[in-house]
Amino acid sequence: MDLERMESLLKLLVEHDVKEFHYKDAEQSLRLRIGPQLVQALAAAPAVVAAAPVAAAGPVATSPAAPVASPAPAASGGNLKAVESPMVGTFYRSSSPGAASFVEVGDTVQKGQTLCIVEAMKLMNEIEAEVAGVIAEVLVENGQAVQFGQALFKIRPA
Repeated sequence: MDLERMESLLKLLVEHDVKEFHYKDAEQSLRLRIGPQLVQALAAAPAVVAAAPVAAAGPVATSPAAPVASPAPAASGGNLKAVESPMVGTFYRSSSPGAASFVEVGDTVQKGQTLCIVEAMKLMNEIEAEVAGVIAEVLVENGQAVQFGQALFKIRPA
């Protein structure tokens, strides 16, 4: 894996507070553990990533980068803000099967309010509203696989 790709992966993991990441297939294995030193290094000087403690068992896999979706254009009748998935995973509308959904269309939400969960590598990641407003659309079905950058909700900002 080249340094630029490794740096991008590390930044994404730190941004989403993922402390450990492991990838393994039949031929390759990669394990990353993120400690406070790396978080400080990334905040101070992104080019320092090469000195970060990273342990890999076997060759490192390289895969094409996932496309980053740009925010959805404004729909007629108002400017809607798309909430995108920050990772590949499984989308869940509630905290557990049978529980009420975090939000429904028409609900008013505050910035930082939990909208859903995206499960990635057995970690449950709460996705929060980036703006206060009203849920205009839920774009993904419960239990559906989502991609990095995929729009999950549309919010009409308050």
